[in-house]
Amino acid sequence: MASMMLSLMWLTPYEWYTPHPCAQGRCNLLVNQYSLGNSLWFPVGGFMQQGSTIAPRALSTRCVSGVWWAFTLIIISSYTANLAAFLTVQRMDVPIESVDDLADQTAIEYGTIHGGSSMTFFQNSRYQTYQRMWNYMYSKQPSVFVKSTEEGIARVLNSNYAFLLESTMNEYYRQRNCNLTQIGGLLDTKGYGIGMPVGSVFRDEFDLAILQLQENNRLEILKRKWWEGGKCPKEEDHRAKDRSPDTPVLDRKCSQSPHCIQGTV
Repeated sequence: MASMMLSLMWLTPYEWYTPHPCAQGRCNLLVNQYSLGNSLWFPVGGFMQQGSTIAPRALSTRCVSGVWWAFTLIIISSYTANLAAFLTVQRMDVPIESVDDLADQTAIEYGTIHGGSSMTFFQNSRYQTYQRMWNYMYSKQPSVFVKSTEEGIARVLNSNYAFLLESTMNEYYRQRNCNLTQIGGLLDTKGYGIGMPVGSVFRDEFDLAILQLQENNRLEILKRKWWEGGKCPKEEDHRAKDRSPDTPVLDRKCSQSPHCIQGTV
């Protein structure tokens, strides 16, 4: 570009002018502002969108300069747009957002405790998504089922694996390991109960004792003591803070449900 500008500006007569038109005896002195150094500086200034104090005078050189400025505008705009898109994609890339996303992919394995209530839930479910998940878990080799919650948590931490488990255990382990997080909402809701023989004389006593613990807020106190006593900060406080793209996400709290999705950040 610099060599073309230098050749064109030295060939056109309109780029040659008299620096001192009123000086006696110097009317025949003609100069050209485009030296080799200026010819290099002019396209560099246009490419960096900084401009230059050197301006072309002839129509031909102005046309060439305009084409160069348009070219640099397109190049710089394309580079800026691609860079912004690249950084945005890197920051917002979250592979799994819900149970449907988990069921629609095979890169991340998922499973639950073998013979547990979560396994029974998927096995007996008539919902299409849960049926597909059960068919995947049942036919996957090697097996995606684990023998215990501790084994499932260890598999989450050490491999590309999502563990489906009861929400109570989900919350308990997330409070004690900040590298764990919950993805998505609840899959099903069931309650816990204490089994007794039919007509047991202790039934009414247990009912009254549980109601009294609830009225005295004793159950909530015990939950805060044993569930929220971990080293990880509360999820509500974590949600209110500004996070960097590399900060673990812990802002989807799981309520009382037997089935939740557990994974690593």
